[in-house]
Amino acid sequence: MSQLVQEIAEGIYCIETGLYRPGLAAAYLIRSGEELAFIDTGPAQAISQLLEALNLLGLDAEQVAYVMPTHVHLDHAGAAGHLMAACPRARLVVHPKGAAHLIDPAKLIAGASAVYGEEPFREVFGQPLPIPAERVIAANDGQTFDLAGRHLTFIDTPGHANHHGCFLDEDTRGIFSGDTFGIAYQAFHTTEGPWLFAPTTPVAFDPDAWLASLDKLMGHQPAAMYLTHYGRINRPAEWVDDLCESIAALAQLALREASQPEARREARLKEAVRNHLLAAIRSHGLALAEDEALELLRVDIELNAQGLEVWLKRRAKRAAVY
Repeated sequence: MSQLVQEIAEGIYCIETGLYRPGLAAAYLIRSGEELAFIDTGPAQAISQLLEALNLLGLDAEQVAYVMPTHVHLDHAGAAGHLMAACPRARLVVHPKGAAHLIDPAKLIAGASAVYGEEPFREVFGQPLPIPAERVIAANDGQTFDLAGRHLTFIDTPGHANHHGCFLDEDTRGIFSGDTFGIAYQAFHTTEGPWLFAPTTPVAFDPDAWLASLDKLMGHQPAAMYLTHYGRINRPAEWVDDLCESIAALAQLALREASQPEARREARLKEAVRNHLLAAIRSHGLALAEDEALELLRVDIELNAQGLEVWLKRRAKRAAVY
């Protein structure tokens, strides 16, 4: 169809959002009859891609009934306010713990600026727009939304973030997993299948909750996962153990630092994450050159290290209370 938008299942389109590089972050469009829903939106900068995708498909923003970010991290929800402004009939569906941050994105902007730096944040992500509270639905676990007869069910899935939810499309038995089913960049696929790893991005990594969320997702016996990072993964039951191992391994990597001095901890974690991911790639049989692999993983290594450090500080603070 185009490099911007590809149909990956019946009535489901994967849209390239252009974050950092092609193949890093997707948004999804679901069509049912004459109604549409977006699941994840990419950063604010992606609004032009989202509207162009509608145009390429011969569709109109008036047809959008729902905008459904899996969570409020700005690679998933940054363009939500822009998209809502362009789609006058749409309602925004989001985890209850994330709703306030999309109604007033000031804290999101401040947090992302702290993580990425103010200037890189503005250049890469753009400026999110607030969403009127009366257009926001705080979804309950198990709540189903009717898209012209196509049912989309919200599943509460903390672990990557405490405001994370996934959406089950009952027509395809596929789950829009946001970050809960991890990252599987297509550049790392081999004949063995996809290579998955866990994004431990700041600030709410919780390995125990994440593993429980994966059990919950697999209880729905999904036929496919639709990953924001990136694309469709078939037969998720074959790959879920790999992701569980990645979550556990990254947590253990961080715990080895718990008794070490805080000085330069993030640098040590970054090196440890780098080495861990490179070893995992080799184990998966990938022949990609090391420098090329590291460039593809550059942002993830940085964010994973930051998130693990935040997790260690949070654990230490809780331990001090008790």
